[in-house]
Amino acid sequence: MSSLEARTGRHRQRYDDNNYRLVSGCIPYRLTKDEDDQNDDIETRIEVVMVSSPNRTDLVFPKGGWEDDETVEEAACREALEESGVKGKLTADLGVWVFRSKSNQELCCTEGSCKGYMFALEVTEELETWPEQENRYRKWLNIKDAFELCRYEWMRKALEVFLRFVREDRKEEEDTVDAAEEETVDDAPSVPTSDVVAENPLCSSNCYLTNQSNRHGMLAISDPCH
Repeated sequence: MSSLEARTGRHRQRYDDNNYRLVSGCIPYRLTKDEDDQNDDIETRIEVVMVSSPNRTDLVFPKGGWEDDETVEEAACREALEESGVKGKLTADLGVWVFRSKSNQELCCTEGSCKGYMFALEVTEELETWPEQENRYRKWLNIKDAFELCRYEWMRKALEVFLRFVREDRKEEEDTVDAAEEETVDDAPSVPTSDVVAENPLCSSNCYLTNQSNRHGMLAISDPCH
């Protein structure tokens, strides 16, 4: 990719051929553990991290400029660490959104326009301190509250894409587990009940043997530019 570059500190901020400032961000998330929860709706068990901005009550997802010494994925992870103090692994590419900086809302030109790449990040570590802690606080939210507190429409759209990803990923894992269990049952040798009782003297006509397996489901852009 050829790009225009503007000096920002020690690194150069990436721009594309249409002079869009390139931004990378993510939706950090975790799956709450509740083995007694019989609700199959994964949305009720997902929590996401959002961060504050100075003098604002609404929240945003971590994001910022994609610099020339890193990949877009590395930029997303760096922003998550710097703004919200979390580390993790990227699990999905959610898409690209074009939005405008609040400092330049002229629709007749591309100046002030940004192109944001968003990812899903499964959180594996939550730090006690992080670089932008003095200016931002992080907050874990359920999906419903995240939609309500999200400052920008493009972020709500990214959250919708994220939810589709999570549901599809959960369904694929459940289908895989179901297929594995069916294969196990099909491959198991058939043993007459009389043989089982004969080989197990503790069994009587008042008891029976059963195979029972427990399965727990698992889940293995107008925005101000910095």
